[in-house]
Amino acid sequence: MQSDSGSKTLLVQYQPLILASASPRRRDLLRNLGLEFSIVQAEVQEEAAAGETPADFVCRLAGDKANAVADQYTKSWVLGADTIVVQEDGMVLGKPENAHDACAMLSSIAGRRHVVMTAYALVNRRKEVFLTRLEQAGVLMLPLSVEMISAYVATGEPMDKAGSYALQGIGGAFVTAVEGAHSTVIGLPLHRVLTDLLDLGIVGVNTSE
Repeated sequence: MQSDSGSKTLLVQYQPLILASASPRRRDLLRNLGLEFSIVQAEVQEEAAAGETPADFVCRLAGDKANAVADQYTKSWVLGADTIVVQEDGMVLGKPENAHDACAMLSSIAGRRHVVMTAYALVNRRKEVFLTRLEQAGVLMLPLSVEMISAYVATGEPMDKAGSYALQGIGGAFVTAVEGAHSTVIGLPLHRVLTDLLDLGIVGVNTSE
């Protein structure tokens, strides 16, 4: 398969794929692989159940998103994903509700290590396949002054991000180290997703001349 510019693509796609997420980051990560896919946003409740661990919570959300869309598109593969930030004390940080919430989140992780958990689910109703994967990455962040946090929040970048920062954006300047895959922090662990897409026969390696 050739791209629009005429250059050879990495993969050949054999089966239709739907991304059950409106996240621009996940969209861009998949497009970087040369994949073709539809986007159908899943509406699910993003609240942890009583006694649910952070890992169980994020895996359930990814599965709920994929299942919600797979119920409507039974012949397609559906990819759902979710990302959370977990502080050292186990507190889960999702997306901020407002600027004040974003400032509080950043204050709680600035100068400290936190863990980013991203889970994804691949579902195909016709083939009766449902799988979930969980990837984690440790992130070390610079100490940030109140002024720096306020200025960053004022840019608007943190407002739809788990933990209130974007590794691939301005927020990347605050990160001193990532222990794990950068794509896990951004919102989709591409190394695991690619392996599953190949193993499930959704895509193949492009061996054409």
